[in-house]
Amino acid sequence: MSNTTEHPFAEFIRILGKGKKGSRPLTQDEAYHAMRMILAGEVEEIQLGAFLMLMRVKEETPEELAGFVLAVRETLPRISTDIADLDWSAYAGKRRHLPWYILSSLLLAENGIKVLMHGSASHSENRVFAQDMLALFSLPNAASFTQAEQQLQARNFAYISLEQLCPALNRMIHLRSLMGLRSPVHTLVRLINPFNAPYSIQGIFHPGYRPVHQEAALLLQQAHMTVIKGEGGETERNPDMECLAQSVHNGTLSEETWPALFPRRHIKPDKLEPKQLIQLWRGEINDEFAEASIIGTTAVALKLLAKAESQESAQKLAAEYWQTRNKNAY
Repeated sequence: MSNTTEHPFAEFIRILGKGKKGSRPLTQDEAYHAMRMILAGEVEEIQLGAFLMLMRVKEETPEELAGFVLAVRETLPRISTDIADLDWSAYAGKRRHLPWYILSSLLLAENGIKVLMHGSASHSENRVFAQDMLALFSLPNAASFTQAEQQLQARNFAYISLEQLCPALNRMIHLRSLMGLRSPVHTLVRLINPFNAPYSIQGIFHPGYRPVHQEAALLLQQAHMTVIKGEGGETERNPDMECLAQSVHNGTLSEETWPALFPRRHIKPDKLEPKQLIQLWRGEINDEFAEASIIGTTAVALKLLAKAESQESAQKLAAEYWQTRNKNAY
């Protein structure tokens, strides 16, 4: 392409960056076509950087996210809806507390819920990621969609990395250290639902993104979805705080507030010790904050999955799951 011929992707950058009065968000269709070009390798590196940072400054709309996700899904194998029950994204990494949500997902799996977790390797310093913790439980990362499906059938749990799902997105999410900022990729990966599960649960850090995820799920026709402001940005209920859960159920938006489980906040640990994840599961240590987080997160998932009609019954069922878990399973 000559220097005088405009690159076809330039139009999307112009839409976003034309100034305070001239710029606007992308439509869902424009976002879809922009992401298709990015994933096809039809965009120059300088264009990709400009696009991602303009989106970051503006912040993503539900329509843009839906368009991005639809483009990503076109690159994935087609999966029937009976392979996984619950889609669980894990991309933020934990800094203040261990990723106790891993135990919540395993608790659900032990009780017959097929959980497909997807996430990425470390892309931020000083954070603990699920992908790096699963070896503690002798749980391998799935090397392919087929292997993930086999793991779901065998143990009701599978983890597949973004590197396997979409190498192009994986490369973009690791640009954070180069850009110094997160990008729309950190948001859209939570919405991919690669195995087309009827239920999806997501965690975000910034409360303003909660309704954006909710409305994007509606546009994507996700049957059932709940998003919370999770501890550290992961799908994990902080038992020291109220938890607003915003949901979609068959095209209807709803929300509910789960109460704090303790009257006072706990002091965060001085150091994160990953081995405590498996020790707590095995009953070798006690940690009231961790147990409340695991049970509380499980309760939110059970309510989403319609395994319980009320918060109280969901909390009670989650506590029963925890008390009767197979401590020798891992």
